[in-house]
Amino acid sequence: MDEQPGLSDEYRKASPWPLFVAFGLAIFEIGIVWPLFPVAVGGLLLFAGSVVGILRESGYIADPWKGLVTASVLCLAIGALISYTTGGSVQLRGLAILAGGIILLASGVFGSFWQPDTV
Repeated sequence: MDEQPGLSDEYRKASPWPLFVAFGLAIFEIGIVWPLFPVAVGGLLLFAGSVVGILRESGYIADPWKGLVTASVLCLAIGALISYTTGGSVQLRGLAILAGGIILLASGVFGSFWQPDTV
């Protein structure tokens, strides 16, 4: 008799990505509430990378590096809009999103060139 009937080894039981999405968003907000710019950027990178990981795992995107470039374009657009139209503490959020978008763009472009060809 099977201990777990109906389960197969080919299906994963749980995905780690939702935990990292939650941590990334929480770390980003902590970096914004307490003006800790590097913490906010790191949280944004963790959040965006985890979202791209979820999309890749579920089969919505084929190449995670192109997903990072797309996420960076969204971050750059949103960050520019926030940082140029607001001021004060809200502008810090826009600058953190801009910095995260630049890092995501650099990592996505570098990763797409560095990725080994799979046969």
